[in-house]
Amino acid sequence: MIGFDNKKYIEEQSKFILERIDPSKGERLYLEFGGKLVHDKHAMRVLPGFDENAKIKLLQKMKDQIEVIICIYAGDITRNKTRADFGITYDLEVLRLIDTFRKYDLSINSVVITRYEDHPDVNIFINKLNRRGIRTYKHFYTKGYPTDVDTIVSEQGYGANPYIEVTKPLVVVNGPGPGSGKLATCLSQLYHEHLRGNKTRYAKFETFPIWNLPLKHPVNMAYEAATADLKDVNVIDFFHLEAYGQMAVNYNRDMEVFPVVKRIIEKITGEEAEYKSPTDMGVNRVGFSIIDDKICQEAACQEIVRRYLISLCDYKKGIIDKDTVAKPKLLMDELNLRVEDRTVVKRAREYAEYKRTLDPKYENVVVMALELPDGTIVTGRSSRRMVASAAAVLNAIKTLSGIADEIHLISPNVLQTIQHLKTKILNHEKSSLNCEEILSALTISATTNPSAQVAVEKLLLLKGSKAHCTAILSDRDDQTLKDLGIDATSDPEFLTNNLYYN
Repeated sequence: MIGFDNKKYIEEQSKFILERIDPSKGERLYLEFGGKLVHDKHAMRVLPGFDENAKIKLLQKMKDQIEVIICIYAGDITRNKTRADFGITYDLEVLRLIDTFRKYDLSINSVVITRYEDHPDVNIFINKLNRRGIRTYKHFYTKGYPTDVDTIVSEQGYGANPYIEVTKPLVVVNGPGPGSGKLATCLSQLYHEHLRGNKTRYAKFETFPIWNLPLKHPVNMAYEAATADLKDVNVIDFFHLEAYGQMAVNYNRDMEVFPVVKRIIEKITGEEAEYKSPTDMGVNRVGFSIIDDKICQEAACQEIVRRYLISLCDYKKGIIDKDTVAKPKLLMDELNLRVEDRTVVKRAREYAEYKRTLDPKYENVVVMALELPDGTIVTGRSSRRMVASAAAVLNAIKTLSGIADEIHLISPNVLQTIQHLKTKILNHEKSSLNCEEILSALTISATTNPSAQVAVEKLLLLKGSKAHCTAILSDRDDQTLKDLGIDATSDPEFLTNNLYYN
């Protein structure tokens, strides 16, 4: 079911961005690009029909007028901050972003290390970029920020940063995550451009919250659930309401920083700021491409439940605090949602309970239920041979291939040989094969087993599936399912009492 017109979005969004600049007059726009520029799974889940790479494709459409600056906060390098969705550190995410931009023929201007500190890890990262031909700049903490505007807009403030040499009319400023220093980089450039007599503007691109949807629309509420760790709260843009008498939705951080940004821009230009509200600064047109609001509301409700289940597991792992768990739960209560509204949750729990009552040997059985894109649900349980996620994936591709359940895709002898390697030679504690190991065995089996060959070809059809496991997935299984395009959640229970869990 489609609720969002992706083609219309790209056409309207690119047109609206270009309306902010007139290259014939020598104008330049610094566009702060927040959120995920590529692989935006959240937008894809809450807006069915949204292309996860829509934003970079719309930039590709304007590639002749664009160059990209990527910002990363030095502290995120020294602390090895990680992107939860990909499981990689922010410095590696910068490298991934550069490769992605190049793939779409977008020009990379440079990487800016914001709030630079002289630290070995930071300097090694700079050296790594420089020696691969990527220009780097060091920007420092802005003296006087946020209250002393006179100092901020001076040689001691933005003037202490080097000017980033740019040539294109549209400069996209992106980063690996929140707090990367994108806004400060944009404002620093505005300061230096003004000193050079260049006419420049600033705008912000954020997908969520969607300003022209109601405050309590499930899609906007799903954004709050997704950013619970950042303590983001959707609010009415009272600046916009006062200036235009029009309701618009924004979020707390933009509302708090807007008066500061407005004063800084006015100090830089010596003119009254063109923007009267945070909504004015934004260029997002995503709300105008929703074609079926009911479908998007239902998808957003599913996302809130999903975020709650993930937060329960993250709390169990010690990653987040209770307040972060409480946020999606409050949103669920507000919308009268239950975890069982995610269909695979109920099916996984029911099957696990059925196996336990059937035979005492299944007391510690783990079950995964997997819902295929067509709505068919299959299950898989843990065994001495493989983990539940591997069993569920095998059963899913058997179903897609029309292969009977009793037919072996992988010879038991092959599984036994791999288990021997793990436990007797590599000295791994667990003998059960994880999802990646099972898929490797499956592809090898496909060279001699026609049924396995048919099943391997169905793996691509798992993209867009939903799954739920009755125990916390290992990091490797979680990543393998993500790589397959399977959206998986878990109950907040560990498989064992062992403290070392991976």
